[in-house]
This record gives sequence, structure tokens and C-alpha cells, in this order.
Amino acid sequence: MRGRLRGTTKLEDLADRDIIIEAIIEQLPAKRELYAALDKLCPPATIFASNTSSISITEMSTATKRTERFFGLHFFNPVPVMKLVEVIRTITSNPKIYEELIAFAARLGKTPVRTSDRTGFIVNRLLVPYLLDAIRALEEGVGSIVDIDNSMKLGCGHPMGPLTLLDFVGIDTACRIAEIMFDEYREARFAPPPLLRRMVLAGWFGRKSGRGFYDYTVDPPTPTAL
Repeated sequence: MRGRLRGTTKLEDLADRDIIIEAIIEQLPAKRELYAALDKLCPPATIFASNTSSISITEMSTATKRTERFFGLHFFNPVPVMKLVEVIRTITSNPKIYEELIAFAARLGKTPVRTSDRTGFIVNRLLVPYLLDAIRALEEGVGSIVDIDNSMKLGCGHPMGPLTLLDFVGIDTACRIAEIMFDEYREARFAPPPLLRRMVLAGWFGRKSGRGFYDYTVDPPTPTAL
């Protein structure tokens, strides 16, 4: 399978693809610009699918002339390990092609779940408020970083605590997703807590920057003094 992989930096190389799955930066203008360019390159039969975790599929699709062939395929990190993929339809999606995408996801060895174009879809609609509440609990002194993480691991059977998970996902990414969801729903549960915003401003993005709720410049990682 890996022998069939081929890298490229030229959009022109994608012109004859049956399906294109986009996974670029989580910013709507960048995605719309890419899809507008691909729409001109690819034949009408090509299916477009975004790996976005929160941005409106419908809003992205309007940059093209193929809204009925535009979907979301949200894989989870790390993709080789995680079995789930959210298959997202819009109100303009072609039902027959949607079923084809469900089957495509299954052929990849994934477990597809059906969902509609509501910001956050299924997983982040439930996960993001949980993660933000963990930060609020820390802000309010309910427990320490370690105690909050251990409580959810040992009390609820989660494989990692919420603050460790935030470091893994990326503090900046989590903040951006929360902002997108708050803009959509205007509900306090989706609003990024002040501590989250300040960590982004400080450049503490989690594992990828070396510091988040934990300090990864030491082994083993230790809780950050916040």
C-alpha cells in the first residue's frame, strides 16, 4: 500500500483524481481558495471531501460548482490508529455519492459514522465543551493539572486526561475550533476560557511547541506552573 503513495507540490497532479481529501490549515479562506483552484482543474465527476473538524462543509462547497459532490471526511489523529471517520453530508449533497463515501471509508478499514453539516459534527460537539470545562475547572482551582487528568482517566476510563489531550491536539488548534463553534452557536459552553487564549498568545501550543499544560522539554513531562 505504501508503495502506491506519491508526493507532489503541484495542484495540476491532482487533475485526474476520482476523489480529493483536503487536510490543510483549519482556516476557511485558505480552504475556499484551494477548492476554487481545484474546481477549475478537476473534471465534474471528481468528489471533494474536507478533513475539517469544525468548519462548515456547505460554506467551503460554495467556492466550487459541485456542491452536490462536496462532503466532509473527518479522520481522527493518529489516523493509522484511530478507527473512526465522520462522513458529513450537506443539504445539497447527492445521496447516492454519500453512500459511496460511506462504503469508501469502510474499505479503508475505518468505522464510518453518518452526520450532517452542523459545526463540530458529532465528536467535537461533545468533546470540545468537555475539554473547555476541564480548563475552567483548573482556572477555578477545582483541582490541579495532574488531579484533573487522573480523575478522568481513573474515574471515567479515558485513555488520557483532558489537559493531556489538549496538549496532544494543540492548544492553538483547540482554541480555534472553540472559536468557530462559539461563532456558530453563541453558547457559553463553546467559548474559549481566558487561560486557553493566554496560552495561545504565549506560544504554548502543547507537545508541538514543547510546552502546554505540561512541560515537554523534560523527561518525563511535568505539569506547567500556570
